[in-house]
Amino acid sequence: MIKATIKRYRGHVSGFTVTGHADAGEYGQDIVCSAVSVLSITTVNGLQEVVGLDVDVDSDDDNGGYLSVNVPVVSDSKKRIQADAVLNTFANGMADIAESYSKYIKLSTAK
Repeated sequence: MIKATIKRYRGHVSGFTVTGHADAGEYGQDIVCSAVSVLSITTVNGLQEVVGLDVDVDSDDDNGGYLSVNVPVVSDSKKRIQADAVLNTFANGMADIAESYSKYIKLSTAK
């Protein structure tokens, strides 16, 4: 099962952690793992390459699938709006996946 936690700070998504594997299909055929992976990696790329933030990323694919992303406090209002858009899109996408595939993913929120 995938366990995903969305971290919030002062009303903003400040990061997220994703661990585990969905085991919803054979390796290479698991649509739940694929969806979560694509959404997570695209979010990191958007924060780094589109918004221009230096986010803290820690990952370990070999030991159970692990991705932790922490976003620094952003003082630039334009970058804050952009980061919020990217991170809220991630949170909405994860909520949709968790609702559709609740047998394979558990989503929680932490402050």
